[in-house]
Amino acid sequence: MTPFSALLAGMHQEIESLSHSIVLPPDWLQGRTAYGGLSAALCLEATHRGTENLPPLRSAQYCFVGPATGNLNISAQILRKGKSTTLVGCDMTGDSGLAVRSTLCFGASRPSSHHYQSLVMPQVAGPDDCPSYFNWAASPSFARHFDGRLAAGAMPRTTGAKPAMSVWLRHQDVGDDTSMVRLLALADAPPPAALVLATEPIPISTLTWSIDVLEAYPSNLTGWWLAQTTCNTSREGYSAQETVIWSPDGAPVLVARQNVAVFG
Repeated sequence: MTPFSALLAGMHQEIESLSHSIVLPPDWLQGRTAYGGLSAALCLEATHRGTENLPPLRSAQYCFVGPATGNLNISAQILRKGKSTTLVGCDMTGDSGLAVRSTLCFGASRPSSHHYQSLVMPQVAGPDDCPSYFNWAASPSFARHFDGRLAAGAMPRTTGAKPAMSVWLRHQDVGDDTSMVRLLALADAPPPAALVLATEPIPISTLTWSIDVLEAYPSNLTGWWLAQTTCNTSREGYSAQETVIWSPDGAPVLVARQNVAVFG
């Protein structure tokens, strides 16, 4: 098992191209490739390392073009830099070619008279009072790096259940739990909610992932985050879902939309 902090420490800069490279150990893979959340987190980490004085991440769009396998090379380029926002394009390539194409938007805080949000954290038991989550059959290798507790909803392959779940999540590896890089890796750790509808283990592959960051500097004293995921549709081999990540104190930290290919 390679802790998440050790995984990031293994990323190094290529002097000639100013890009960053990393080789993933098998325990961080989903089948033969990195899972989407890890690829997204590595793109953000490489962007931070290669771009100075970035404000907080505000949103990002990821398109998972091909498998992230072998020696991964990550290159980031500033697309536009304004007074308060910076747009960065970041590509990840592997042994099979382009794996991820992403656009990341960073923005400094500005004075505003608006202070409104409509999201309300679901009323669920705390993680100590919820059953373990990542113990379902055929869970991917990388899931061993996370601790999960099912707070509401159903496990994968639960006949007759609604395709939605709320799961308490935290890294097994202790680190800075306010890091957005760590949070991205964690936010995509659970399987798509559509797998609740499955009757047997089936392959899945995230196609696109769009996130909006609601708290520039989220607070977390426990390491636990609550991920609330709901499947909107699942048909014709594709599933669309939405996810909200909550801090332990009830603040919404991140919202995401995801399109997933479902093979089965």
